[in-house]
Amino acid sequence: MSFIRTQLLLQLIFISPFVVIAQVKTTKSESTSYTLRIDKNISDSALVDLVQKQTFRYFWDFAHPVSGMARERSNATAEYGNEVVTTGGSGFGIMAIIVAAERGWITREQAAARVNKIVKFLWKADSYHGMFPHWLNGETGKTIRFSRKDDGADIVESSFLFQGLLTARQYFNKNNTVEAAIRDRINWMWNEAEWDFFTRENREVMYWHWSPNNGWAMDFELRGYNEALITYVLAASSKKYPVKASVYHKGWAMSNFFKNGKQFYNTTLPLGFDYGGPLFFAHYSFMGLDPRGLKDAYADYWQQNTAHAKIHYQYCVDNPKAFKGYGKNSWGLSACDTYNGYNAHSPTNDHGTIAPTAALSSFPYTPGESMAAMRYFYINLGHKLWGEYGFKDAFNESKNWYADSYLAIDQGPIVVMIENYRTGLLWNLFMSCPEVQEGLTKLGFK
Repeated sequence: MSFIRTQLLLQLIFISPFVVIAQVKTTKSESTSYTLRIDKNISDSALVDLVQKQTFRYFWDFAHPVSGMARERSNATAEYGNEVVTTGGSGFGIMAIIVAAERGWITREQAAARVNKIVKFLWKADSYHGMFPHWLNGETGKTIRFSRKDDGADIVESSFLFQGLLTARQYFNKNNTVEAAIRDRINWMWNEAEWDFFTRENREVMYWHWSPNNGWAMDFELRGYNEALITYVLAASSKKYPVKASVYHKGWAMSNFFKNGKQFYNTTLPLGFDYGGPLFFAHYSFMGLDPRGLKDAYADYWQQNTAHAKIHYQYCVDNPKAFKGYGKNSWGLSACDTYNGYNAHSPTNDHGTIAPTAALSSFPYTPGESMAAMRYFYINLGHKLWGEYGFKDAFNESKNWYADSYLAIDQGPIVVMIENYRTGLLWNLFMSCPEVQEGLTKLGFK
């Protein structure tokens, strides 16, 4: 039994054209009952509200009861049962909680209490040179290994978590005991994260993993272009343990898959794999990192992400493999569950499976196309896709397959990126971090 998003999968994703499938155990965990109701006359604005609010429930109602952290998925994770919580997905969940407080689905006090619960848990949980593992036991805070030798620090998942934590630090700015405690613990963890350690004795590239049992055995250099831009931004932003700018320019920006510059469907793609790779590349780093007007020596990141989303849209409209269900109202390829396991889908690794998170999390880049997809998923496929935590993870109409599962890393971006489209809330909060502004300047961003 392979684990979802195993590091073998990820390593091959970034080196070969998305060909690996990981098997997923799909025994459903207990969940609250939900009565399905589809309102076919719902307005666009009401539907956007509904999707955000319903999806947020994954991080509120379904959070781990002890830690408050986001569960990896709604069904059993591999052989580990229901105690598995995800660090990166919890970062997304913290940002979703902020959205909920601002929109009045919960009170600010409720949001602060939950985030305080999470940061108190993280303060006591396993960490390695200040970095967290991919998975934790939500009750004990002990590491749950992600693969045989991946039983220590994962700096990419930790980056997604710190992106959410720093956003929360900026949001919870009131002069009261709970919000002060949130800020204090986040600062303690942020300041003790040893980003420079992961250059592996001052090499000019960062390494994804380190384990006290296996050292650098995973041996995975973190080079672009993929979802991990935020890792280098945070590493450069650290006050106590920063990396040099040369690590970004000679590590992240130096690979066979970094620069592109070719056109796909008459759209120029500045960076990355042909056709852009899975769409989560345009989401995970940009939950807090604002791509609007963000430029460096290599790309305009608004252009990059908009191109990526539009290429995926045009590919699904073109539908060169003639899969059932593809079209202008049904599009979006990303890493998700599929009929025979889990796979990182893209135009160069297309098996007919569409992930709602791909189109919906692209709202800032393709608002019209994303709205059309949202209406189609809800009104036309809602009887199969819609549930207690929003849209299920994926579907494949050619195989007549519809997921029963929800995944934290897919649900979180839906709530957050839609909010960034609507108000820029998370972008504004994260970018208000003075350390982040200094880090971006250090790396040559404008």
